[in-house]
Amino acid sequence: DEEREQLEEIVNFLKYPQRYTENGAKIPKGILLDGEPGTGKTLLAKAIAGEADVPFFQTTGSSFEEKLVGVGASRVRKLFSKAKEESPCIIFIDEIDSIARSLYSKHSDNEQTLNQLLAEMDGFDSDDNVIVIAATNHIDVLDAAIIRPGRFDRHVYIPMPDVIAREKILRVHADNKKLEEDVSLKEIARKTVGFSGADLENVLNEAVIYSVNQG
Repeated sequence: DEEREQLEEIVNFLKYPQRYTENGAKIPKGILLDGEPGTGKTLLAKAIAGEADVPFFQTTGSSFEEKLVGVGASRVRKLFSKAKEESPCIIFIDEIDSIARSLYSKHSDNEQTLNQLLAEMDGFDSDDNVIVIAATNHIDVLDAAIIRPGRFDRHVYIPMPDVIAREKILRVHADNKKLEEDVSLKEIARKTVGFSGADLENVLNEAVIYSVNQG
């Protein structure tokens, strides 16, 4: 619920930008979702686009990676150009750490691509209404240039679900499944400490496969 509250604000930015700009506020350009794999970062980004009823452009950091110098930067330019034509909209970049590692890291081979991404975000006008949402499992390796104010300055931590959230997630995925009356999703939620949303979906799916195999 706490994460949803923070992200509902982004929906309002996309739906009613004039409320903020008329009062002198700048719409955030970038939101960084940080959390373990399977916690639903991509789902949340899609949900924001759905709630705001705006186009959703999805890509991954690794899709910009290219051994030919300049190709990754070119792909960034094309993506942002297309998004501006469709604004208001959301660009979602999964695994952003694959291109946005610290420039001082020995693993950074994507300096041009990262610089192009930063240049595109810096080039947003206040009326572009393009919000970039990025997801990472490794916020600690990101270059400081990308998380400074004016870029990905909003950080939303997406934790593993607690027992109440686990039960809600199980109910969503159990909706189309035939359960015996004595199956307690509350009890399963209690027994699945440390499970992500993806893990819980998989538990129910494996249960169905097992039960079908057993006739």
